[in-house]
Amino acid sequence: MQPWLRRVLGVLLLLAGAGLVAMTEQGLLDNRHASDRHGGPILDIGDGAAPNGHHGNLVRVTGPVRVIEEPFDPEFGQRAHAPVLIRHVEMFQWREIRLGGDVHYEQDWVDRPVDSRRFAQSRGHANPERFPLEGKQFDSGQARVGNYVLSAPLLHALLGVELIEPNIKSLPSNLAASFAPNGNYFTTSEHPDHPQLGDLRVSWEAVPAQVVTVFAQVSGDQLVPSANAADGKGFDVQIGERSLVDVVPDVPAPPSFVWARRIGALLLAMLGALLLLPERPRTHHDALLAVGSGALLISAVACVMWLGTDMAVGGVWFGMALLGMGLAVWRLRATAA
Repeated sequence: MQPWLRRVLGVLLLLAGAGLVAMTEQGLLDNRHASDRHGGPILDIGDGAAPNGHHGNLVRVTGPVRVIEEPFDPEFGQRAHAPVLIRHVEMFQWREIRLGGDVHYEQDWVDRPVDSRRFAQSRGHANPERFPLEGKQFDSGQARVGNYVLSAPLLHALLGVELIEPNIKSLPSNLAASFAPNGNYFTTSEHPDHPQLGDLRVSWEAVPAQVVTVFAQVSGDQLVPSANAADGKGFDVQIGERSLVDVVPDVPAPPSFVWARRIGALLLAMLGALLLLPERPRTHHDALLAVGSGALLISAVACVMWLGTDMAVGGVWFGMALLGMGLAVWRLRATAA
């Protein structure tokens, strides 16, 4: 090989090695910076079958919600095999309807007290001032995705509801005297098809136990919102099986085969350094000099990129650069001697 061609090829190999390690570390840095906006490093652990070792990390977990302890409404004795049970209470009340300059009144079921004192014609349209019962939400004592327990904020973020038929046999005797079943409702109406002012009706909805994808922080065996998220939310729950890109689209995927790319960059730099050495019969001393020179170049490039972002990673690269420089200097001095 011509000397000039060997030198050109050596420089190109050095540049290729430096470029490969720079692209690899930049990909890791981009992923780190984007992940930090959500609260920290993100792991994609699929079905979350093994919770050990991920404490403090943000994770993507997907799978069906498994209800271990059902939610229970103690006042009405109702329960459901669901992550969340919601009680709705409505009262038959007067409502004021305004259409342009016309005002008229009608009675309907409303889930909150309607203040009839604000009516234009309050006389003859008076509503009860308050509800004797309130709507409430009851959470499952324990609901899991994989081996992780969903904390309350994540339970409340589950989407979808379905009306469930209440169980009259579970109704306590003190309420059974006032309420009677009517389809999916318990109502106080003596004639459900013709309710009277002040009548109540109570219904329940359940959030279905379905396949979800959860993005949250691991705390022991629990999934919780991240306290360090820049958006102040720190978690996400989506219906169905979603990829990590779907859950956090602003976080680029980290480079694949990171260590293979780093080793490849080192080998390119070593071969480039070897080609730049004076043309003579090669010995193991030249190989050691090439190893030291290549390690110095690759480690220095990576060290500069990590310093200021992660001092621990930058420190490791700095140490490797010192080792490479020490090996190269040793071989140069040995050769000169």
